[in-house]
Amino acid sequence: MTNRLSESAENFAWLISNFVDEVPGAEHAVVVSADGLLLTASRDFPEEAAEQLSAIASGLQSLAEGGAKLFAKGECEQLIVRMRHGHLFVMSISDGSCLAVLSSNDADMKIVAYQMTLLVENAGHVLTPQLRSELREVIAR
Repeated sequence: MTNRLSESAENFAWLISNFVDEVPGAEHAVVVSADGLLLTASRDFPEEAAEQLSAIASGLQSLAEGGAKLFAKGECEQLIVRMRHGHLFVMSISDGSCLAVLSSNDADMKIVAYQMTLLVENAGHVLTPQLRSELREVIAR
């Protein structure tokens, strides 16, 4: 068994790390499957912390979606949690998966949210069941 990712998986992982590198104030990012499993994380984000963030993002996403359905408000598109020393953004991608981004306190929330929207709109379609499966397999090793 090889640890080599397909070109699509490498490109997707690169996009997540590049997002953190290019968006002012973005510190870490993860992509989470519908069942709460980490699919990929930005470079230099410790795996244990990435897995914890994945579980948190999945739980928040699930609660928000349940509330949106309960009150007939449509699909939940994005969550923003403001904390004393930063922000957590969670945005739906597709099929229940999501992108979660931790940012610094001085990050411009509008810019982070806008850049997340662009990333999801432009790259979300590549998160196919095959790609999700490949990314899960690599994380599980």
